[in-house]
Amino acid sequence: MHPSFMKSKIFAGLALLIMTVAFTFPMIAFHGTLNKISEGKTEEISSFSKSVWNLYNQGRYKSVATPKESHNNLEGMIESMSEIGAASLPIWAVSLEAPNYPKKAFPEGIPVFFHFDGFSGEVHEMNTINHYVGMDPMWVGGKIEREIGIYALLLLSLFMIYFIAYNKKIFSYAMLIPISLPILFIADYAYWLYWFGHNLHDWGAFKIKPFMPTVFGDGKIAQFTTHSYPTIGFYLLVAISLLSLLAFFARQKAMRETA
Repeated sequence: MHPSFMKSKIFAGLALLIMTVAFTFPMIAFHGTLNKISEGKTEEISSFSKSVWNLYNQGRYKSVATPKESHNNLEGMIESMSEIGAASLPIWAVSLEAPNYPKKAFPEGIPVFFHFDGFSGEVHEMNTINHYVGMDPMWVGGKIEREIGIYALLLLSLFMIYFIAYNKKIFSYAMLIPISLPILFIADYAYWLYWFGHNLHDWGAFKIKPFMPTVFGDGKIAQFTTHSYPTIGFYLLVAISLLSLLAFFARQKAMRETA
């Protein structure tokens, strides 16, 4: 076998491993669990789902209203009626600071984390702030993306497995999808920020003009200071993208030299 074929398989395998561990596996393990919690069907939650959530939430942000003894314990979070976020790794982090949210009570401001399949952090508090300026709650945006996310990643995983297993040219072009993941996420994220900022409602207690929220960096909305930055999941998307790019070029080289 041409050495570049082997390199392409190794690079693609590493990309697939990162995507599986960081996103696909926890999304599958926790799929439908939040719906069961909201519907009061907690007895239907498997011990496997609980274990996965507990593992993936080690060291992650917990709402200030969450009892410390319930941290990293899904059963305790449910019993204390705490905010429960997605299990997969967060991709982007947004936080708001304002005079009425003192540093002592909210040392990190009001943070919310965006995942492929949902949100985590101070989601309820952020939606309250959004309502204050006439903005829809976060769950209104990205419904389709959240619903199909797990199936899209499973399909992408299948393409990557075929790329690793077979040295066919058609499968090499499938690697363009994981290569583009960081760009696709930012584009979708920016679109929904624009949509929220330009579809304000009259119910807001504080009237502001339509605006474009900050995609990356620090900004200002009314009396709120905003911070919007990538977090661990996005850096892993970049790693997946770079490994997939290396796999693609290695495969192209191998096919040219063995033609």
